Amino acid sequence: MSEFCCALCSFSSRYDYFGRKPPFVESIVLMEKAYVLKNPFTPHDSHLTIGAHCSQCDKAVCVQQTCSVFYTRRFCKHCVEKHSEEFPQEISEVISKG
Repeated sequence: MSEFCCALCSFSSRYDYFGRKPPFVESIVLMEKAYVLKNPFTPHDSHLTIGAHCSQCDKAVCVQQTCSVFYTRRFCKHCVEKHSEEFPQEISEVISKG
């Protein structure tokens, strides 16, 4: 069994696939390589994205807004704060509210 663990909040979960095209959901291609879990609440063709790697520091982070944000690419909270002048104010505010 494969295990995902967020480097920031320590959330952990098993995952079924890492990549952009989960084989159990034919109708999607993700915009980033992500840790994906088959949705246990629906019988088929559904998924939950639980995390990805920060495009700056490469840490594995969950998709919770207090840990990361997707803005053209995935960024962890620390990288958004470190490079806040490079993001629209709304993105920095989303992270800081967490």
